Amino acid sequence: MTQPAATSVPAASQKETPRLGYAWYVVLALTAIYMLSFVDRSILGLLVPQIERDLNIKDTEIGLLGGPAFALFYTFMGLPLGRMVDSLNRSRLVAVCIVVWSCFTTLCSAAKSFGALFLARVGVGVGEAGLGPGAYSLIADYFPREKMGAAISVYYMGLFFGTSLAQLVGGLTVEKLAHTPLVTVPVLGAIASWRVTFLIVGLPGVLFALLALTIREPVRKQLRMDAAGRPARATFREAAAQMRLRWQSVAGISVGMAFQSATTYGVSQWAAPYFLRVYGWRAGQTGKTLAFIFVVFACTGMYVGGWLSDRWQRRGMVDARLKVGLISAAGILIFLAPSTMMPSIAGTLAMFAPGIFFMAFAMGSTVAALQVIFPNQVRGQVGALFLLVLNIGGLSVGPLLPGFLDDHVFHDAKMIGTSLSITVALSAALMAILLGWAQRHYRRHFRAMLESA
Repeated sequence: MTQPAATSVPAASQKETPRLGYAWYVVLALTAIYMLSFVDRSILGLLVPQIERDLNIKDTEIGLLGGPAFALFYTFMGLPLGRMVDSLNRSRLVAVCIVVWSCFTTLCSAAKSFGALFLARVGVGVGEAGLGPGAYSLIADYFPREKMGAAISVYYMGLFFGTSLAQLVGGLTVEKLAHTPLVTVPVLGAIASWRVTFLIVGLPGVLFALLALTIREPVRKQLRMDAAGRPARATFREAAAQMRLRWQSVAGISVGMAFQSATTYGVSQWAAPYFLRVYGWRAGQTGKTLAFIFVVFACTGMYVGGWLSDRWQRRGMVDARLKVGLISAAGILIFLAPSTMMPSIAGTLAMFAPGIFFMAFAMGSTVAALQVIFPNQVRGQVGALFLLVLNIGGLSVGPLLPGFLDDHVFHDAKMIGTSLSITVALSAALMAILLGWAQRHYRRHFRAMLESA
């Protein structure tokens, strides 16, 4: 199959690259926004006992709320939103998405049934669907290829800052309000105390939307040109053609990282219930411990993985970002998978912390891997497709499988550690297989993109 008749804009014809200092401001702003999205997304984990009691549901339904409810529209809305990313002002689009998901997070506080909470979680997913493709595309235009791994890795730290903040806010709120079954708030009146948590994390969205609007729209780089030398507007069919040319890289990286995502979302959803049920920890103690581990070990792992991939990339190792992914999979299997089956809390934490380091190791670098092998006009759609696959697999399997195993295989809520271990081990093994298969094809696609630039 041959390339479509179009070329990329040579670097010399592009406008001057934005100053690196401002580029890092953009990354930090997007990281803060991503952090908010993960607070809204993962706050559910520490509220499991209260929600199950008040709505009369079990672990399987909690898994549906944490996974498929969110993923249902997050994944499919990502495709049209990715198309918008490739043609509209990206910072304005991100700002609108923030307002949407924050409103639905706030509405979770008013849900009186499982169905109502499910629909509110769907709305959160709809709003968050535009952030990832927009952020990937913005960062790709603000940073050169050899620095993109570290930049996207810093952006991805928002995932763990957000998860940690959710653990802290959720844990402390639950603990403070444990003896206050009802809290009176304006408009809603007297509501169960766990519902206040959704209000606390949903209301700041407007401020973060204003932060998104401070990001200047950058000049789009590596644009494909038409026969007349003008930037070519990529139709959906043309974008699909570009993806078909690189389908092995797209499939291997996207599906491989979907299994990594299953690990991340599974741990985010079920780590807190594991410590609460198995070791009898208080919600506040659990939140503080998990927040510390996620901030220190996950963020360090993510940055080191991005730095290492960029370093290897500068040395001419074109598949460096996939090698980082293979290291990540190995670390997950060695440390994280067995951590929730250790016989003592000391053993669990000794394995869990380095496991989280390796879980985060490849998250930024593999996103950068896809961005650098595609022309600019389709990067938003590529990012959306990546997130679609990532979340169909990760958000569906990660939160749901441990809860399903608890309810229908082990019939014991205290077996959550074993259920989580099975999910993590299976996911990491499949991640390694798929990234390893994609390596040879990715080297070819990377070199082809360099030759066309």
